[in-house]
Amino acid sequence: MEDTIQNERTVQAGFDQRVEYWCLRVLVTAMGVFPRPLARAAGATLGWIVYVLLGRLRRVGQKNLAMAFPEKSEAERAKILRGVYRSLGWQLAEFCRMQRYTAESAGKLIRYEGLENYLAARAKGKGVFVLTGHLGAWELSSFYHSLAGYPMSMVIRRLDNPLVDEFVNRIRSLHGNRVIHKDDFARGLLTAMHQGETVGILMDTNMTPPQGVFVPFFGVPACTASGLARVALKSEAAVLPGFLVWESAEKRYVLHFGPELELVRTGDAAENIMANTALFTATIESYVRRYPDQWLWVHRRWKTRPQGEGGIY
Repeated sequence: MEDTIQNERTVQAGFDQRVEYWCLRVLVTAMGVFPRPLARAAGATLGWIVYVLLGRLRRVGQKNLAMAFPEKSEAERAKILRGVYRSLGWQLAEFCRMQRYTAESAGKLIRYEGLENYLAARAKGKGVFVLTGHLGAWELSSFYHSLAGYPMSMVIRRLDNPLVDEFVNRIRSLHGNRVIHKDDFARGLLTAMHQGETVGILMDTNMTPPQGVFVPFFGVPACTASGLARVALKSEAAVLPGFLVWESAEKRYVLHFGPELELVRTGDAAENIMANTALFTATIESYVRRYPDQWLWVHRRWKTRPQGEGGIY
């Protein structure tokens, strides 16, 4: 069924989408053959160009940072935002090179911290949810984990261009990873948990009710997906944070796995969902605070507002 949907979308791709696809193929091929330092430098340069040219995104980032870090100076927030574009450029370079990575070569560029937390959670046999977000090199995170012998599923939104969507997902899945699209969210997650699998969920994007509930993120109510809390409570799967971030002191990426989170379980289902969604969001925030120049501040995270409250952007 999934393949049929993808094939139908691919056949229906328009001229503009095919041009976009081939531009991406050329970029990935070109940067993929660059030596890694050159590829990362090229990615950082592209990030800087986007920072300069796309003022709308830059203004979103400035607004978000002003809300999240009112105590910081404008110069400090501007430095963080420039770092975000550099981080995105580096991730682009890594994505272009991912097809060439082996477990041995990637192991020289990335190390684990807290792998024992993941292994202990997996050993329980009830499935593992890796709570993550658009921080650091999130595309490389699951890819490296599969290279190391731990393939997992990823919950993603279909890209608007079906050719690009198919191309990107093929690279993501080269070493056993599997894609679960958001339109098959609940069924896909429950099936994966019943089979004791691992699923990574990016849980730091704006949502709308009823799929989302309002919980604090940097002290501001943010409409946040509640599906993970619902499925985790029902399946009794383990939930633990996992983020691949650039550690500047080491000049390499580190895949951090935190301890399993203790879920809130009371007699009230709605209260449990709200409390655990808040817990997951606070956990993501704690990592973003540690690595603020690696989070996707240009996303309109607080776009959906509580009833009666005016828009932020």
